[in-house]
Amino acid sequence: MGKGFSGLPGGGGMQGLLRQAQKMQEDLARVQEGAQKLTADGSSGGGMVKVVANGKNEIVSVTLQKDVVNPSDIEMLQDLIVAASNEALRKVQEQVKADMAKVTGGMNLPGLF
Repeated sequence: MGKGFSGLPGGGGMQGLLRQAQKMQEDLARVQEGAQKLTADGSSGGGMVKVVANGKNEIVSVTLQKDVVNPSDIEMLQDLIVAASNEALRKVQEQVKADMAKVTGGMNLPGLF
């Protein structure tokens, strides 16, 4: 007959597997909690527009240099804000993904983040 789960890394058969799963679940919860505290910044227009986003995918702040505010060119300012926001959100998502990969060993687990 087969060995069942006794050949798993770390041994211990099914109990070992359950312990590993429980540890991974605890580690993932810790990473998710930490992700809520992460922040990342994005900028555009050579630093004229700066945006900070958090791990909840929320924009925390927007900073504009006076020179970028031109009432006759609102569209440019809007584009710069969108670009800086997208950069900040992308950076925070990449950090969360990297932190998750450390726990999951690179496994893609849908629905985590």
